[in-house]
Amino acid sequence: MIFRRQTLTGCVAVALLAPTAVLAEAESNSAAADQAHELKQVDVSALPLGSNSPSTPYSVMDQQTLTQKNAATLGETLNNQPGVHSDTFGGGASRPVVRGQSGPRVGVLNDGSAVLDASKISPDHTVTVDPMLARQIEVLRGPSTLLYGSGASGGVVNVLDSRIPTERPREDVEGFVGARANTVADENATAAGITFSATDHLVFRVEGSRRDADDYEVDGFDRLTVPGTYAESDNSSIGASWIGDQGFFGMAYSYRRDNYGLPGHSHEFEECGVSGSSLACPDEEHDHEHGEEVTPFVDLASRRVDARGEYRNPMDGITAIRFRGNHTEYRHHEIEEGEIGTTFRNRGGDARLEVEHAPIGDWRGVVGMQYTDFDFSSLGGEAFVPKTESRALALFAVEEYRLNDQWRFELGARQERQRLRPEDRPGEALPDLKQDSTSLSAAANWAFVPGYELVLSVGHAERAPSAQELYAEGVHLATNTYECGLLSACGGGQRDLDDEISLNANLNLRKTQGDWLFDLGVFENRINNYIYARTLDQIEDFRLIKYSQRDATFTGAEASVSYYGVDPIGITVFGDMVRATFDDGGYLPRIPAKRLGTRLNTYVGHFDAELEYYRTFAQDQIAGFEERTDSFDMANITVSYRLRGDQRYTFFVRGNNLLGEEVFNHTSFLANTVPEPGRNLTVGTRIEF
Repeated sequence: MIFRRQTLTGCVAVALLAPTAVLAEAESNSAAADQAHELKQVDVSALPLGSNSPSTPYSVMDQQTLTQKNAATLGETLNNQPGVHSDTFGGGASRPVVRGQSGPRVGVLNDGSAVLDASKISPDHTVTVDPMLARQIEVLRGPSTLLYGSGASGGVVNVLDSRIPTERPREDVEGFVGARANTVADENATAAGITFSATDHLVFRVEGSRRDADDYEVDGFDRLTVPGTYAESDNSSIGASWIGDQGFFGMAYSYRRDNYGLPGHSHEFEECGVSGSSLACPDEEHDHEHGEEVTPFVDLASRRVDARGEYRNPMDGITAIRFRGNHTEYRHHEIEEGEIGTTFRNRGGDARLEVEHAPIGDWRGVVGMQYTDFDFSSLGGEAFVPKTESRALALFAVEEYRLNDQWRFELGARQERQRLRPEDRPGEALPDLKQDSTSLSAAANWAFVPGYELVLSVGHAERAPSAQELYAEGVHLATNTYECGLLSACGGGQRDLDDEISLNANLNLRKTQGDWLFDLGVFENRINNYIYARTLDQIEDFRLIKYSQRDATFTGAEASVSYYGVDPIGITVFGDMVRATFDDGGYLPRIPAKRLGTRLNTYVGHFDAELEYYRTFAQDQIAGFEERTDSFDMANITVSYRLRGDQRYTFFVRGNNLLGEEVFNHTSFLANTVPEPGRNLTVGTRIEF
């Protein structure tokens, strides 16, 4: 505890004293030198006040970066972003882990609208967005993420696509074709999309993708391939928009179908039960021969209807009105030995309305509301979460005050009411949950020198527990666990419920102009009554977990420093860390290890190249029943070629894990049993027209 406080205090002191040193340096440098390089300005749609919002640390993967680095799943694609890791589950599923948190504490959006799949229930459920069809992915961290949900204390990931056109194409027809192939799993992936104008105002979009990958290979593993890591995916959508001079309104229908394996899945403990706070497993389960077990797989189907619109300057005093919404029907079969073992369903919708008002004096801002309504159900051998109706209504606002060219301030608030209505279990009545949550944020931005800014943001957030955290009870073989919810009778211990309250502070020092560019940030997130899966007992790899509450603190840092003083070379040093402890002692489970690395970027003619090396350190700050995860070194290289210097024609080659390291991901539920892919090569192209 003392070490953590000293570390954070030292980082804060450095950030606060840095402006004094910077002011002295700025006086000795010419203005021309300061303009030698400048961070590329990007439009971040998830920031309601635009990309100059002072309160929110963010990172963006643009189209060019996605072309070269997109992976099979959303978590893998974002894995190297500052403060972002992935809870990988074989080759078909992974969610982002932001600042050590995932699941219900990381919101995943599709162009501002919630993704209503079942990925928050379990890490073996994939996120139903396709990185190959994305044009930009935004990651928001810090207090202001409360605008997208009281539970998003870890962060928000917003995936932008083109399924609904927002502007007329430059020509009558425009689109893209992309493809890649990978050696580690004999992967083949293709994607294509086309946008065309039917009239001066009516624009259509058709797009789709397909991916097919076998079980992946691992260098140093005792088998050539890891069983159950194969994945197949098909996506398609059709959309149309009416586009006018003041905005647009459009709709799209999307269909997704996946088949992917579940590695590490075992039926050896499927008859286990609970006795008090211990597992009770029949002895005969361990005495007979199982033979070679067929790896179960997921058969997933998702249908989604999206609606998006924006009306600019509709009347005096209103700058813009924006709407985002979707209706989703999600179905997820887990197939075991040719039969459906368990079916998960999610059906519902999400609607979000924002109104941006014109400046009132030195104030500008956005007010809005959000309504989410969905029904979750499960049926079969692993139906450990009862059928539950979820309803949530929220009102939110964010306002910015500009004092002068140096000082800006931001205030945000969200009031949310949530109701959960579970279906009773046979012989057991389950209580409803009604909860009001209030979240507040504030920020100050000090641009003390042109190109430099110091940002402090603080937030208070209240989170209502999820249905899984409340009512879970039963065997969950995908994660080799028997789960007991907060309000469940199994597992003993706590059966009451306290509000989960987050107190979050974030401090960032940024330099956006000159040969040196950097973004240095520290954060601390104190969460009272933190809900977590506590392991009570373990037999071999099978664990009994009880959702419990304890006060916890997340402390961490994220840093990126780049130097562009030697043309055409750019050098970047980056790193992140998070330390998660319970206030009464001990560590939280599945927290990512420290990471430190460097990137070397260069260009010669039509060629771009990036050499990346980073080290993920051993994770020995572990919870009870956890095992230490060894360190590893990762070396990657990417070379791309743009035909005639035109970014519309890109060809690339990427080598990952070139050292052939055996990598185990500490944030994964399979951290000690299923390694990550070994040395591999990817070739691909993207052609735009």
